[in-house]
Amino acid sequence: MRYFSLIIFLFFTLQSGFAQIRNKYSISFDNAEHHEANVTATFTNLQSGTVSLRMSRTSPGRYALHEFAKNIYNVKITDSRGKKVTVTRPNLHQWDVTGHDGTIHVYYTLFGDRGDGTYSQIDETHAIINNPATFMYVPKLKDRPVEILYVTRNDLGWKIATQMERLQGNSFRAPNLQYFMDSPALLSNHVVKEHKVGEGNTAHTIKMALHHNGTDQEANEFFESIKKIAEEEKQVFGDYPSFENNEYIFLASFMPQVSRDGMEHRNSTVITNPKSLSDGGMKDNIGTFAHEFFHAWNVERIRPLSLEPFDFDKANISEELWFAEGITSYYTNLILCRTGIISQEEYLAKLATTYNKVWNSPALQFFTPREMSRKAPFMDAAVSIDPINTENTYVSYYSYGNMLGLALDLSLRDAKDDLSLDDFMKLFWTKYGKTEIAYTLDNLYITLREYAGSSFADSFFSKYINSSEVPDFKKLFGAVAISLKTEEDPYIGAEIEFTKNGLARISKYTRLGTPAYEAGLEKEDVIISIGNKSFSDIDQYHEVVNKNKIGKKVVLQYKRNGTDRTTYVKIEENPKITLTEHTKPNEKALQRRKKWLKQE
Repeated sequence: MRYFSLIIFLFFTLQSGFAQIRNKYSISFDNAEHHEANVTATFTNLQSGTVSLRMSRTSPGRYALHEFAKNIYNVKITDSRGKKVTVTRPNLHQWDVTGHDGTIHVYYTLFGDRGDGTYSQIDETHAIINNPATFMYVPKLKDRPVEILYVTRNDLGWKIATQMERLQGNSFRAPNLQYFMDSPALLSNHVVKEHKVGEGNTAHTIKMALHHNGTDQEANEFFESIKKIAEEEKQVFGDYPSFENNEYIFLASFMPQVSRDGMEHRNSTVITNPKSLSDGGMKDNIGTFAHEFFHAWNVERIRPLSLEPFDFDKANISEELWFAEGITSYYTNLILCRTGIISQEEYLAKLATTYNKVWNSPALQFFTPREMSRKAPFMDAAVSIDPINTENTYVSYYSYGNMLGLALDLSLRDAKDDLSLDDFMKLFWTKYGKTEIAYTLDNLYITLREYAGSSFADSFFSKYINSSEVPDFKKLFGAVAISLKTEEDPYIGAEIEFTKNGLARISKYTRLGTPAYEAGLEKEDVIISIGNKSFSDIDQYHEVVNKNKIGKKVVLQYKRNGTDRTTYVKIEENPKITLTEHTKPNEKALQRRKKWLKQE
């Protein structure tokens, strides 16, 4: 590779000038056009015997296994004099080294071409570096400081953005392995926007490093929304976290080659979206910023004991994700509404969408929120080639927790006017966030008892956390002057997608309890006619269904695996709900809604 030998020589020569024992890395991008980076690492003052090098199998903020070792090759390992050592491979993500002299130099090539918050992407426009996907490490040296040198190419004009402490030039420092692995970097020709918050000892800077094909005016406008979000989220908890290095940075790439994603870290977030700000990306992306910044409190500092410390060698299982991710999801759109970034009508529409996804799912009869949380390693960007019956067996802990946050908030406000989820979060932040004492479900339960009383907490946890009951949302919404109504449309409950040939194909596994399921219909069946009436597009399909009376059984013709079949389907009422403001609310309910949404 171009300049690679020179870089290695300089990198290892310079290390003798540092007195403190550090694990040291360098990464360069001479072959960026082919999505390759050259990585070097040095580990010194090693005890004799076997030293185990690893590539992470997962990444902070993710819960499934990703097996990052698959993207490294051309591995060379030597001692301090450049002499080859003995290397054995007990598994695909581990290199056991013997015959060293107390120092190990590691060299390898990384391939990276997925731009998101988990993997790494390298090309001639940018490098998005997520450290678990990029760097080998020695587990036994987890407490050592880490130093990294980013060797940038002059012809690309890249700057470096990361939450790590800058030493000098392009060198950065992390205090230990956990912080290093939790510290992504964006290398690109990006713009940086800054906003100072707090005063004196509590002063911090919120930054956005934005790589995009847009204008500076668009970047400024977008950052104004981020400033509003940051301030409103601070109001929930009462103060900002104590950000290390006194700053928090959004690493944002709105480039066509990236994937849509957002991933929180202790003092930073990676946010990627292929849409530009001018192409709908401004509104499309802002919710991700709200969600990930909320994690600076809830997840990064209010942290489940089940994820502490994060294990890079196996799937991390937690029963608290309905709270860690789900409550954060509840606040995401609530914050957008409170800041005026979305309207009250838009907010209610988003709530209705999530409501229908969660409370109309048959999966609730099989799993509680705690159990849905435990399923994260199967679902969180995990890859499987066999079909999964998620329509009947799974509700995302993001969505489920979102609705539980809504239920908890409205229930608290309904129980007593001076109670709210905001104030509960303040209390929990004080007890477990500021102190950084990792919490358990019992801690959540006990704190809710302390805040709202034993009767309230016992009932809520018994019904909705340890079981899967549905809260009385009609009553809860009514208490804040919002009407919950079913759509009252005729319905058979099959997800229909029309093919290019105008055939009505069932695109998802049918849900338990729906008319389609009871009629024996299933995914990939093609519906030919309902009540002897045919159709060739989605509008005609709905028109045919809607002409039938609710409760009526009609003949349905369909094709399965090339064979014509006939069944009877009972037309039922669509269980989906809509949410609207009460047209004639009472004053108390109206004031509650205004207080909840912070509307004048």
